[in-house]
Amino acid sequence: MFQTENIYAFLFILPVISFLYASVGHGGASGYLALMALFSFAPETMKPTALLLNLFVAGISFYYYYKAGHFNKKLFLPFAISSIPLAFLGGSIAIDASIYKKILAILLVFAILKMLNIFGNDTHKIKQVKLWQGLLIGSIIGFFSGLIGIGGGIILTPIILLLHWGNMKEAAAVSALFIWVNSAAGLFGQISSGVTIQKEAFILVMVALLGGVLGGYLGSKKLNNQKLRYILAFVLAIACFKLFLT
Repeated sequence: MFQTENIYAFLFILPVISFLYASVGHGGASGYLALMALFSFAPETMKPTALLLNLFVAGISFYYYYKAGHFNKKLFLPFAISSIPLAFLGGSIAIDASIYKKILAILLVFAILKMLNIFGNDTHKIKQVKLWQGLLIGSIIGFFSGLIGIGGGIILTPIILLLHWGNMKEAAAVSALFIWVNSAAGLFGQISSGVTIQKEAFILVMVALLGGVLGGYLGSKKLNNQKLRYILAFVLAIACFKLFLT
């Protein structure tokens, strides 16, 4: 895995990405995939490595957001129930997902504009997600997350905010755990199809956690909702860049 040039530059950038993603409750798979592609990592190692990093970074981010009291269990469950089995299914399928990535990237552009209040300021009250809405959205996100090799937070967080199902920190807490369960399911799906995790990937986990711990702490306790929305817009822009390139 480490047979790539400029590995020290890679290891320097990795915790920066994990910091940005963890601060908004994300694991960072889309950023890790972009970074690994940029540094010419072996394609067969990228997807399982990104999901493994997701497990740890999203896990530590969820810990801080949960500890700070931002987790909404009722908001989380409808999405997770349907996403987990379909993330496993998506992870077990080997397919060229380039078309889905481009569509997702275009949708995220609109989410970015909303995060930046291009369409006007949010004045809507928080609404409760209906069970059928959560199950439907969770299943779609879960399947395509497993297929592409991400946890799904870059899709779920904007949806929660755009449909006014929670505030920024609630969305971050729910997305962090959502990413964790989807990443676990997707990774098990990969392993069941014969994919192996390289030992060097755990070195990357330790490096990524340096940024993940700081990002999760600051995002959950120090940064206000508006600042988090700007960070989220930047994170989504990174994700769009990655999705358009692959």
